[in-house]
Amino acid sequence: MITLDSYDRKILSALTENARLSMVDLARRVGLSKTPVAARVKALETKGVIQGYRAILSPEKLDLQHVAYVEVRLSDTRQAALTRFNEAARKVPQIEECYMIAGGFDYLIKVRSRDIIDYRRVLGETISSLPHVSATSTYIAMEAVVEQSYMTL
Repeated sequence: MITLDSYDRKILSALTENARLSMVDLARRVGLSKTPVAARVKALETKGVIQGYRAILSPEKLDLQHVAYVEVRLSDTRQAALTRFNEAARKVPQIEECYMIAGGFDYLIKVRSRDIIDYRRVLGETISSLPHVSATSTYIAMEAVVEQSYMTL
């Protein structure tokens, strides 16, 4: 467990809003000078609190507004089968999130596609063909009520 002080939290909050801030601007926002802020950012990166920086893409602009959640049941849940499924799922570009679940099914997958026709193709040709998939159930999202692309502190 890593202990974060108020400056670390301010730095993380500012970077989640805009990771492209210069060190000068970041320092101004958190109330420290540039050198200590740069050292803190480096320490947060080294400790793995900051895992990387990336662009947040617009699903609307990329024509990827269709969201489906898929319950997946596997025919085999021994470790080797789980590993094969996990490795294969990571390679599917339409899978935005995938979680192993404790409950009535094995995985919950978030799939983003252009439309229902595109989703049906992804389900039939890709998801259903993943290793050890025995059954799927789909839930179509009608509206995103809360959708955050970053974690807040």
